Order: sequence, then structure tokens, then C-alpha cells
Amino acid sequence: MIALVRGEVAALGLDHAVVVVSGVGMRVHATPGTLAGLRHGSSAELHTTLVVREDSLTLFGFLEADERDTFDILQTVSGVGPRLALAMLAVHTPDALRQAVATEDLKALERVPGIGRKGASRIVLELGDRLGSPTGIPAGGATGAPVAAPTAVAEDVVVALQGLGWNAKVAGDAVASVLEAGDAPATDAGAILRAALRSLATDGR
Repeated sequence: MIALVRGEVAALGLDHAVVVVSGVGMRVHATPGTLAGLRHGSSAELHTTLVVREDSLTLFGFLEADERDTFDILQTVSGVGPRLALAMLAVHTPDALRQAVATEDLKALERVPGIGRKGASRIVLELGDRLGSPTGIPAGGATGAPVAAPTAVAEDVVVALQGLGWNAKVAGDAVASVLEAGDAPATDAGAILRAALRSLATDGR
């Protein structure tokens, strides 16, 4: 298992980074929060886990070992694969997930695209206290407004949000709201994505 990757960041995408390790570029999928902490050309250290499938080997990376460990534990729940586990960590911090599970806050879990009431109940039931006890209170964000997203950068962010499970309209509304409110520069895809995720995490489903 590849548990740690350290090297220069050769490229950054909306859902991944390429980190050069001993001359080999490793594509590492990550949350917007993790990608926001990386800079092109700078050295990076990511705590990683390798997901092995019959037709693929996919590497996921996180700035903190706690995120990586939470990612692994989430996948032990029936119906939760790496894509959904990554979406959960894109919306909630590990501690926010601990709190949601500990307090059986199904609405918080339902804010993650792809998780409905039954799925949230199953997560609470199957995880129990395996994530550990919460140590803090999750921070909130701004809500979105239903307007269209115009720019090419915004369209890229909408596609990234769709990849995390939101439908095109919800993703477009959230991105447009961020741009209209001036919560992120119109040319900074990473900043728009992070602001949109904060907005979506606080919206009711």
C-alpha cells in the first residue's frame, strides 16, 4: 500500500494533483480542501491510500493522516465506495463527520450528494463509534442563489461538482451565487469550488 507521497507538484486539476516522486508523476485524487493547500512547482507531502479494482489502481491523497484514515473507514460502510467517501470529505471535515455520526445528525449526512435518508441511517448504524469522538464544531458557510454560471472557469467548476454528485442545476446555481456575491475571484477555479462547496454544505436537501 502507498501510504505517503512526497515530491514536487507538477500539475493541479479540479479533482487531482500530479506529484513527481523519483521521476515518476503520480496522479493523486483529492478533495478541494487538500488541493487548495498545494502549489504548482512546490514540494508536497500527501497521506495516501491506493484503491485497487480489477480494471484500475487509483491513488487518493490528503494533507492530514486523519482525513486518509477517515476515508478508509467510510468505505467499510455498505454502499460507500471511494467516490462517495471523497464527496463526504469534500463536504465535511473528519470531525464534522464524527459529530454527525455521534449525534445521529442524518440531515448533515444528507447534504452529501448521493446520500439519502436510508443511506445516512445506514452510515450511522454501521459506523457506530469507529470514527472516534468529535473534538470540535463544524463551521458553516453561505447559502446559494439560483442564477446561471457564465464563464469557462465557472463551467469547469460546475463539471467538478457534478463529478462529486450534485446535478447540473444545483451545481450551476451554487457557482453562480459564489461569483455574484464576490466570494471568490472569477478566474480562480479552486477558490470558486471551495466557496461553492461551503454553500452546498449548508443548504438543506
